[in-house]
Amino acid sequence: MSIVAGADFGTLSTRVTLMDTDTGAVLASAVAPYALHRSDADPHVARQSHRDQMDALCAAIREAVAKAGIDGHAIAAFAADTTGSSVIPLDAQLQPLADYYLWCDHTAHAEAAEITTQARADGVEALDWCGGTYSTEWGYAKLLHFLRHDPDAPLATAAENCDMIAATLCGITDPAQMPRSVCAMGHKWMWGAGWGGLPPQDFLSRVDPALAGINTRITGRWGHSLQQAGTLAPEWAERTGLRAGIPLPFGAFDAHWDAIGTHCAPGDVVNVVGTSTCIIAIADPKARPVPGICGMVPDSVVPGYMGIEAGQSATGDVFDAIARRAGSDVATLCDGLMDYGPGATGLLRVPWDNGDRTVLVRPDLGGLTLGWDLHHTAADEMHSAIEGMAMHVGLIIERMQSGGARFDRVINAGGIPQKNGVLNQIYADVLGRPVHVPERSPVGVGACIFAAMIAGAFKTIAEAQDRMSPPLRVFTPRDSHAPAYQRLSALFRDTYYAFGEGRDCDMGAILPALRRFRMGKG
Repeated sequence: MSIVAGADFGTLSTRVTLMDTDTGAVLASAVAPYALHRSDADPHVARQSHRDQMDALCAAIREAVAKAGIDGHAIAAFAADTTGSSVIPLDAQLQPLADYYLWCDHTAHAEAAEITTQARADGVEALDWCGGTYSTEWGYAKLLHFLRHDPDAPLATAAENCDMIAATLCGITDPAQMPRSVCAMGHKWMWGAGWGGLPPQDFLSRVDPALAGINTRITGRWGHSLQQAGTLAPEWAERTGLRAGIPLPFGAFDAHWDAIGTHCAPGDVVNVVGTSTCIIAIADPKARPVPGICGMVPDSVVPGYMGIEAGQSATGDVFDAIARRAGSDVATLCDGLMDYGPGATGLLRVPWDNGDRTVLVRPDLGGLTLGWDLHHTAADEMHSAIEGMAMHVGLIIERMQSGGARFDRVINAGGIPQKNGVLNQIYADVLGRPVHVPERSPVGVGACIFAAMIAGAFKTIAEAQDRMSPPLRVFTPRDSHAPAYQRLSALFRDTYYAFGEGRDCDMGAILPALRRFRMGKG
């Protein structure tokens, strides 16, 4: 038996999974929480302690090993994925100068806008490959925010969460040896081999003199997930109970590895549905950039292919908010929704409750619900919210396809689809294609697959997936729902672009059309 361990660092906790590469069985898993620091004074703040994360990792590894009833020294390799862009400023010994600016920290909205404006003025090619708009969630914006608010800090470099975890576990203390994930740096820091690496320094300096010379500090070794970042240092072997010297691959973002854990292959699009949704696809290397997505990066998901990322800024958070306001829970509100027809509530909900990540890239937008009357319930709002999420995904897939990518299969992954059949069925009906759902959560499986690859247990990722990924069940679209959802999706499209982009639209036709849906005549 060959055993590997994978960790998935989420927004509120880390999950460690142990898998047997011979049988593909999950031997055990364990979850350890850590705090998310918010601010009453600024709702954009979301910070997290590196020490808290590492303490949680050690606790989760030891708990998983104990549950499995094995010796920790039997584990052959370890791999970790994290949220992103989650950025930490570091000193010359790679020690934190502050907490992580977590992925959902939006304090750098002004900085992101300035980077976008200057990059467009300079014609920076890298901006095209990250969708034409630099996000408030991404690396340079967050680093500039830190520099503006703590200009005297002895900053030597900064790192993404996944790279910091790998460096820490490998005992790396030299910025020149920092493992830099192609996945993280390509999607969030405008890095690309095609233009020589990081974006032009003179462009960054024009954004703000605080960024002068910054690229000379973003040093290290660049690699993808099939390459080795280092080996487990004795200190962390002792703290985790694992064996010193086992290999670790370069890390990556959680959604990218979760997609691999679902048996994602070229031609698939994976909705990693959790508190937010990250949409991951693997496309032909010749696919071209399109506006509004979160990046197209060679090798970011599978080496040799183009990795595409898009997403929704809030998904599960929207469902939870609806339930919380109603004094209920999501499962209760979803009970019975399978029998609702397309648009049967007469509500049209655009899910901008936490802004729009794709395709408009506008964090300043707010959630929008049209068609209310005096008899609507919280369950009605929940149904329209799920429909809105699915219709938004449809727009995102269309945008990704406009660059030449081809998608044959939709997979719903993440933590929510295993618990919400209504969501999967509505997605299938709205998108007009089968939706495949892992029979058990794939969270952590992708990390175990890359740990297995770095341990030499398999020759190819596909071989590892065949052994280790959970089987998929299929939700088939109902033909009877197709015409109505095509009409509702057209209304959604008009509303989405009218309110989000200012496009012309017959606004006077929307509410009467929703009333017809409400009356069963949609």
